[in-house]
Amino acid sequence: MRVLHVISEMGAGGAEAVVAGMVRAGGSFGWESGVASGGGHRAEALRAQGFSTFDVPVPRRRALGVLRAVSAVRSAARAFAPDVVVAHNVSASLVSRLAARGVPVVTVFHGVAAADLGGAARILRWSSRAVVAVSEASASRLRGLPVEVIPNAVFAEPPRVPRAAVRGVLGIGADVPVALCPARLEPQKRHDVLLEAWGLVAGAVLLLAGDGSLRADLEHRAEELGVADRVRFLGTRCDVPDLLEACDVTVLTSDWEGMPIAVLESLAAGRPVVASDVDGVREALSGGGGVLVPRRSPAATAAALASFLFDARACAAAGEAGRASVERDHDPHTFMKSYDELLRTIVGEQR
Repeated sequence: MRVLHVISEMGAGGAEAVVAGMVRAGGSFGWESGVASGGGHRAEALRAQGFSTFDVPVPRRRALGVLRAVSAVRSAARAFAPDVVVAHNVSASLVSRLAARGVPVVTVFHGVAAADLGGAARILRWSSRAVVAVSEASASRLRGLPVEVIPNAVFAEPPRVPRAAVRGVLGIGADVPVALCPARLEPQKRHDVLLEAWGLVAGAVLLLAGDGSLRADLEHRAEELGVADRVRFLGTRCDVPDLLEACDVTVLTSDWEGMPIAVLESLAAGRPVVASDVDGVREALSGGGGVLVPRRSPAATAAALASFLFDARACAAAGEAGRASVERDHDPHTFMKSYDELLRTIVGEQR
């Protein structure tokens, strides 16, 4: 079965990690996989491993951008000749439907902001043979649309560098408590809440692994709050497994999430998670491994972080619970088997 994934970019985000994992694991299920995207380090890695990759300009919600993306995906489809297209999120679904005529499109709905749900549902109803939501919460948002739920899996990568070595490069001592936030610096992730919380936590270092449109504003806010000397803006990173090895706890203060891969990766690495009590995160932590805090609550976030950063026993216990929950509920083989059965059914119906 020839499977072409279409996604806006293949950088450091969670959906991109899912695509890379599916492509690599697909061979065990008889898939020939390709990726059409705006590029990024994950696309480069797949290309180096011999997988087919195609360059597609990111649409950016403009008519001319959409037309360029459609043209590029149409060329990719002609070259790759897929049996099925797997489009990751709404814009990719629209582009794929316009480009790959005659080829069924399956959309993986990773989530959108509440204001965009109505438009998303209309596009998905027209564009997709089937829609897969990454969590029950994401599925419930698409009211009136038939949706299958396949919870995200984590294709965990082992750290390449020992904990002490990573900390040494970052200039952090062996005994310093460290929190990691692996998230884009965009409004959804609410780093402003996290920085305010960090002002209430003393004697620890916060690593921000990600980049985005708010970086300058957040750096300025860290200065205003007097925490700049305890916050490291690391930019986009390709070594998240190493950063997870170096940290003690991870934190995510988002306003909304589908099923965040950052949380699943943290749990798989045995790192407890402090996160906003929002839909997808609530599901990810339902088996243990962390603490949910009220959305936009710096005080609650700070208290939860301190409970792990300064209590090694609580940190270790939560880490073990999280690792067990990921192995039980987010197993890559089960995840891939569910997709394989769905895609083969659709391809069979098409033929």
